[in-house]
Amino acid sequence: MLEITDVSKQYPTPRGPLTVLSGVSLAMKRGDAAAIMGPSGVGKSTLLYIAGGLEPPTSGRVLVDGSDPGQLGEKELAEFRNRKIGFLFQDHCLLPQCSVLENVLIPTLVTKDGSQHADRARRLLRQVGLGERLDHRPSELSGGEKQRAALARALIQRPMLLLCDEPTGNLDEASAGVVADLLLDLHRQQETILIVVTHSPDLAARFPQRYELRHANLHPAGA
Repeated sequence: MLEITDVSKQYPTPRGPLTVLSGVSLAMKRGDAAAIMGPSGVGKSTLLYIAGGLEPPTSGRVLVDGSDPGQLGEKELAEFRNRKIGFLFQDHCLLPQCSVLENVLIPTLVTKDGSQHADRARRLLRQVGLGERLDHRPSELSGGEKQRAALARALIQRPMLLLCDEPTGNLDEASAGVVADLLLDLHRQQETILIVVTHSPDLAARFPQRYELRHANLHPAGA
């Protein structure tokens, strides 16, 4: 379960605190999927980073599977994110010197039983259509293929929470459709909690829960 309760975020500026989020609350369980829309700079990514323990809220609380990431030390927080949370960003963030398979395995390097993880990585790469690209470097992939490899990497640890920041923002229409199909299919198969921040009305329309972030808070889309 993901529970975001009365979360606010302010940043200091020369003219006083800038409020980006104010009293945001959201509760989701395994199998739920939500899209969050809103103009650039409104705080969508900030909310995503707070949900994923990448940034602390100014006030309020976030619980992921019953644990508050804000109460964890730096090492424990890194381990918690690695086990519980998968991230997919607009930029695929693949390491250019590593093969596709090696990139997918990066989150598992601090864990044991590498052979088991390697088998899962190969299965995931087959699922996203990259079964013949295991030994390729990112420079040998198209933009859509890179993002599919990044999706496999985000899922390698079987996270309960999958957070995606503009996952199709850099892709052409055809590649965006393929990535969106895979994202939703794998979410359903693994029963993750899925949150996608997007500017794409087409992508958002595919989600059962849709929100708009405006005036520093979440509102049901169209309300």
